[in-house]
Amino acid sequence: MVNKNTLYTAALLTGMLALLAACGGTNSALAPNPDLSANQAQVQAGVLTGNPPDAAGIISFKGVPYASAPVGTLRWQAPQAVAAWSGNKSATQYGHTCWQGTAFGPVDNSQASEDCLFLNVWTGAKSSQERRPVMVWLHGGGFQFGTSGDPRWEGGNLAKKGVVVVTLNYRLGVFGFLARTDLDAESGGKSSGMYGLLDQIAALQWVKNNVAAFGGDPGNVTVFGESAGAHAVGMLLSSPLTKGLFQKAIAESGAFWETPKGVMVSHTAASQLGTRLGATAGASSLADLRGLSASQLMSDPTEAAYSPSVDGYVLPTDPYQRFAAGLQNDVPLLEGQNADEGTIFAATAGIPGDTREHFIAAATSAFGTGNIGTFLQFYPAASDAQAQQSEVTLAGDLIIASQTWEMANLQMKTGKSPVYSYYFSQTSPYNPLPIHVSEVPYVFQNLVANGHGAPNASDLALADAMSSYWTNFAKTGNPNGVALPNWPAYAGAGSQVMGLATPLQAEPELSTARFQFLNRFRSPGSLGFSF
Repeated sequence: MVNKNTLYTAALLTGMLALLAACGGTNSALAPNPDLSANQAQVQAGVLTGNPPDAAGIISFKGVPYASAPVGTLRWQAPQAVAAWSGNKSATQYGHTCWQGTAFGPVDNSQASEDCLFLNVWTGAKSSQERRPVMVWLHGGGFQFGTSGDPRWEGGNLAKKGVVVVTLNYRLGVFGFLARTDLDAESGGKSSGMYGLLDQIAALQWVKNNVAAFGGDPGNVTVFGESAGAHAVGMLLSSPLTKGLFQKAIAESGAFWETPKGVMVSHTAASQLGTRLGATAGASSLADLRGLSASQLMSDPTEAAYSPSVDGYVLPTDPYQRFAAGLQNDVPLLEGQNADEGTIFAATAGIPGDTREHFIAAATSAFGTGNIGTFLQFYPAASDAQAQQSEVTLAGDLIIASQTWEMANLQMKTGKSPVYSYYFSQTSPYNPLPIHVSEVPYVFQNLVANGHGAPNASDLALADAMSSYWTNFAKTGNPNGVALPNWPAYAGAGSQVMGLATPLQAEPELSTARFQFLNRFRSPGSLGFSF
């Protein structure tokens, strides 16, 4: 009898080789083009002409295709290689956004297309012979919306600090995460439902093969992301397909793609959802589904429900279990959370908080009568107002904070590479609350006036420091540098973290006992409660 593990390993290796081939092979040597001052770069598929250098000497290349358009028969297939072009391809404007889902509310799809697999590069290198550290950004948006063209993550200011910055689009919602048994059969043993993650892997392979043309070091790549982008970082760290594609990782507010209703869904559950797609339009076969327009798919009643699943190929098991078993890609990790993660999630988390009675009843059902006393120590509900605030805190903990914390501690237990942890709590007229996503403009040093006002001197100083910490980490695996307050390496639960606020200083970790309480309900990886 053939060993199942042997079959799985063979299938996995075959899939990895196919993915490498689809992204242009494994050879990172490119035709010489040492001078970048003409804002041209020679990549494997042809010559790119980017934007002229800005006042700081940063050149940007935008709308660069890293995979073929996933349209027609390529809809719901792994990303395929880009066809070579002749002449110079203009790379001066962002490409189309991917279709945006409606799970989190109304979206603008006026610039959307399925032909959306583009990336953007910012570099200050004068020659392709330089070897600058590379930072690859994965945007957030719940795997339902978002784009690499958001002005909050323009890469020019980070590039000024000596790195090459890459941002990218990846397929979202139904286009990125549809799982079905007929798609499994079509995949040649690679499963289905993780096309958005395969896009990210293809982009990382493109970086490995092509970033030297922009003065980047293909052997020193940091993948970093926020929210869904950070959850993607956790998945990429957990996937056997990404080994060697990056050497460091940064996860801002995210880790394992968990919710108040439990861990990431199984492939079986995702496939059951996928079988319902198109039923209202009478499109049941793959051919019928591929014949529908994008807008028809976006109007399907199931459209808002598609997200990553444990497919058995990209993720053999859920990320928590991969980390717990020491099977993660063991690279230096920088991670953290914001002080007010829950405000934007409370309304949709499904945790009743309208009255203290409803909140306590739901918590008793979720955590058990024997645990409600301890629960209320962490999430008090002596009044309706206090219950409503605890609902916000609990939503932020379950969706973002506790799993981000748990990933750091699992890395401490099962990995050998260092961890650096932060707690972002900056407040100012510009940033009244340190809510989810609010740290991102500081990281990219892209603070511009918003509806609250203009950034003040403390905001600008913090942004300068944070962008330096992030780029230092990309360079060396350690965020510390000249003229920066010391950021101690994380030593495990309850130790020091970097307090990203004014004043900027290390501080004791907050909420340790709260997170330990929530993570007691894993058995062994599944969160054993739901609302």
